[in-house]
Amino acid sequence: MTETGIHFLDARGPDGMRLYAIGDVHGRYDLLVAMHRRIESELKTAPLSDWRIIHLGDYTDRGPDSKSVIDFLIEARERDPRNLVLAGNHDIGFLDFLAEPDADGLFMHFGGVQTAQSYGVSLSAGGGWFGRSDEALLHSHAALVEAVPQSHVDFLRSLAFSVSFGDFFFCHAGIRPDVPLGSQSPQDLIWIRDTFLDHPGLYPKVIVHGHTPVPEAEVMANRVNVDTLAWQSGILSALAVNGAEKRILTVEGKAF
Repeated sequence: MTETGIHFLDARGPDGMRLYAIGDVHGRYDLLVAMHRRIESELKTAPLSDWRIIHLGDYTDRGPDSKSVIDFLIEARERDPRNLVLAGNHDIGFLDFLAEPDADGLFMHFGGVQTAQSYGVSLSAGGGWFGRSDEALLHSHAALVEAVPQSHVDFLRSLAFSVSFGDFFFCHAGIRPDVPLGSQSPQDLIWIRDTFLDHPGLYPKVIVHGHTPVPEAEVMANRVNVDTLAWQSGILSALAVNGAEKRILTVEGKAF
């Protein structure tokens, strides 16, 4: 990166367009609905000529209702394409598991059991499963493949890895410093952590992301993190941008 960049305090959204960037949902359908209701209320109360609602990935795993989250996002995007949906590592991990059952992968070890339950399928991360050849894993995997609608698979495959508006660049995890925004790898955009989080310099745009849970939304000079561990904390956060005005929105529900 060059020495120059955009500081959060100076960053602006596009004229006449309000932006909302929603952090990691992880199966919390209740909180996603509540956030959309809050945003819709704002858009009705103080309408602008244009808007975008940007979902920053990780719709599946850990929380109780990944299936309903995906149903909701499919319907929202079909109703109005200004609902933008980006990929997270857990969403890609779900696709990977559907394609090839791996007892030691992300899906089985980090919340995929709950995702499967939302589709009416029971998986077990234990029981001596040591590889794809295990009969029980293969049986459970086949049941899940049967239960997941093709529309959900197509939706997950369609997810973009980043989007940019005004002085803001949106992705799930972050970017690799010193790589141009247009040349970032999908792997970094959904997985990167320390190299990005610890970078002290400004970026060409303010990076708005999730992926790394924080107790409350984290606003830094060069980035904004809106992953507030919604599936467990019961707090879903979003960044709202209207021109030069920036705000953090939260909705709260049951904590687990």
